[in-house]
Amino acid sequence: MTLGLPAVASAQQASPSNARTTAPIDLTGYWVSIVNEDWRWRMMTPAKGDFESVPYTDEARKVADAWDLAQDEATGNACKPFGVGNIMRMPGRLHITWQDDRTLRLDFDAGTQTRLLHFDGLAPAGAERTWQGHSVASWDRPVVPPRDRTAGNNANRLREQGLIGGTAAPGGSLKVVTTRMRAGHLRKNGLPYSENAVVSEYFDRITYPNGDTWLIVRTVVDDPKYLQVPFMTSSNFKLERDGAKWHPTPCKIDPPSRQGR
Repeated sequence: MTLGLPAVASAQQASPSNARTTAPIDLTGYWVSIVNEDWRWRMMTPAKGDFESVPYTDEARKVADAWDLAQDEATGNACKPFGVGNIMRMPGRLHITWQDDRTLRLDFDAGTQTRLLHFDGLAPAGAERTWQGHSVASWDRPVVPPRDRTAGNNANRLREQGLIGGTAAPGGSLKVVTTRMRAGHLRKNGLPYSENAVVSEYFDRITYPNGDTWLIVRTVVDDPKYLQVPFMTSSNFKLERDGAKWHPTPCKIDPPSRQGR
């Protein structure tokens, strides 16, 4: 399914054995989430029925209306909002390291969650479903089309930025596709995604003129059971100097901010 994101042509795909040494960008370090949009859905537990901006289905509405926070906690499902479909939206800190040359490791202090991004292929048959699923990663390098000698300088600048013509685009330098997850929540108030969802992500590292380095993660959740169309978000993180503020916490959310709709 077309995800509606800019097309990116892969110039070279790193082989599984050298994914670390051929990485085009360095994603390692401690990052803190910057919640500069969707504040009321991310910093707080929204009221039951507050699903604004999510293209949910009637079936999703039924499931969400029946959601009970106390029951989730009593049945060992408190981590549903901390699964792969929503973990990047959780406020907190992210620590990225290389577990080995073929595996990038993402640790989250929110919910004390860990994701492993594998550069060596699909999940083994019969692998157990987990909150974070099985993630397959690949390096993507945008290909800039050749300059058009008949076009003006401005047109060529737009072409090279991927805004017109060709397949060039500011696409993610790291692409991750996750499957085989446990069913979870797209938001803290029980809006569901199913175990058959596909989560696609695109990671970019950007350094601004003031010296700040940000990680931009675009996420697409594709789940025909609970979403009318794929649900797209963009999450921002800022690089920190060290892990002095790293503070892992268990899967725990506050009760909804208010009752009813």
